[in-house]
Amino acid sequence: MGAEAAKAAKPRLTPSEFQVLAQYLYEVSGIHLDPGKAYLVETRLGHMLEELGCASYSEFLYRLKQDRSKSLVHRFVDAMTTNETLFFRDTGPFDLLRYKLLPDLIDRKTSGAVGGLRPTIRIWSAACSFGQEVYSVAIVCHEVLQHAPGVSVKILGTDISSAAVGRASAGKYSAFEVERGLPPGIRDRYFQKVGHSTWKISDEIRALCQFKKLNLLEPFGFLGRFDIILCRNVAIYFKPEDRKDLYERMADSLEPWGALLIGASEFLTGVTQRFTARRHLRHVYYVRTDS
Repeated sequence: MGAEAAKAAKPRLTPSEFQVLAQYLYEVSGIHLDPGKAYLVETRLGHMLEELGCASYSEFLYRLKQDRSKSLVHRFVDAMTTNETLFFRDTGPFDLLRYKLLPDLIDRKTSGAVGGLRPTIRIWSAACSFGQEVYSVAIVCHEVLQHAPGVSVKILGTDISSAAVGRASAGKYSAFEVERGLPPGIRDRYFQKVGHSTWKISDEIRALCQFKKLNLLEPFGFLGRFDIILCRNVAIYFKPEDRKDLYERMADSLEPWGALLIGASEFLTGVTQRFTARRHLRHVYYVRTDS
């Protein structure tokens, strides 16, 4: 076999290797891969095997387990995590924020405010990816709270991917990324152009946001309680028992009047009894059953 042919012969993932690698991914991230996803593993990890000079996925797994610094493990999780997102993805959650959830919270917070204390609304984006959801929420909050100067907002974005959290924190996006879901008026108002084709979120919006690396399968009670939690299109990658546990721990992390927003194709019926569905116009959100 010539040099070019040898270089082109990339390792193939055997069924037994897939099983072991999928189990390891689950152990370190909670992501569950269905048996038919071998092609996904090869697509996302092929370049890493080539870079590391691994002749097989078994050798790659061995390198992962021997990685004491965990840097390779972090790269592995980053590669296998879906970070596809866009600004104002699906209009429903943002309509709910603007016209229902934020106005209700402002009324509640201001009516119960103790003299001199500025009430704060706390929002958590539990799988923030590159930050588009966090900044979309922040823009809506900024616009709504302009009419309620006595109320502040703090928005937390978390993700299991170190690379995603780093990019989200930087708040810089390509021209292609800001054009996906972001009306030109919003772009020009809340982003500044940096260089030829990069846009950076404005300081006034960035100041509302904080980002942390977090595995949702691990305890997160230390984050405190939130008025609104967004956990959209992430629990679908979990096993049913982990999905139930996640939502029930999120119920504990919500204020009694708080709201949980999940993906448009997701549901809590038959998953947990800790939440009750409510509807505003055409949009569904969830509150704690004891609310």
